Amino acid sequence: MGEAVDGDYQKYSVEPGSYTRRHFFGKYPELLELVNHLTDDQIRKLLRGGHDTRKVHAAYKAAMEHKGRPTVILAKTVKGYGLGEAGEGRNISHQQKKMNEKELREFRARFNIPISDDVIAETPFYRPPADSPETKYLLEQRKRLGGFLPARQVNPGLPALDVPKLDFFTEFFKGSSTGVSTTMAFVRLISVLLRHKGMSRNIVPIIPDEARTFGLDALFKDIGILFVQGAALRSGGQPVVALLQRKKGRADSRRRHH
Repeated sequence: MGEAVDGDYQKYSVEPGSYTRRHFFGKYPELLELVNHLTDDQIRKLLRGGHDTRKVHAAYKAAMEHKGRPTVILAKTVKGYGLGEAGEGRNISHQQKKMNEKELREFRARFNIPISDDVIAETPFYRPPADSPETKYLLEQRKRLGGFLPARQVNPGLPALDVPKLDFFTEFFKGSSTGVSTTMAFVRLISVLLRHKGMSRNIVPIIPDEARTFGLDALFKDIGILFVQGAALRSGGQPVVALLQRKKGRADSRRRHH
């Protein structure tokens, strides 16, 4: 799995199971033997770790039981998971706002959501009943966390951050004349904070390959990007060559498409 880059995994999401059998499992005879008993459709439906509830539970359990050092959980997921033909494994999933009736029916069937055919086209909001296992579980966890309002305990021994005053964010309070997506606003906020002397060194954007999707690639020229593994990126199945130059401890990225 470590040999496949993110673009490869995106390709596996949109291609039939026969493609994954040939290009992923087919690279090594011992891997191919593991899926000989599966049909192409079953391979197509294999869950990534981040979508497998048992694996997620096992990862969090191991993290909770690990003592002495911080723990990082890397969840392998599929962008647009559950959207099917409407955008699963495709870059358009970030801008997907609506699903047609056929796509809604497929989504409902895939996740076994109890919404009837006569109202599915209206995209109704589904809320599990108060006595359902899902609702009971959620309420129990909120009680364990101390209530419905999130709060963070700050270690008094840590140095205080040089947080900008509100007037530093004047442009955000003014609003905009046109609609702006949450992602665009967040990227703009990050770009502004990266230019604040007190905060910039405390912000570390970690980006596998989503920079252009989110509009963060505009920061590469000024801020730089650290890419320690070399030019192994793929974008939508197409190879991307990253030329890195280290300057004053920072890596600048210039990309060419072939």
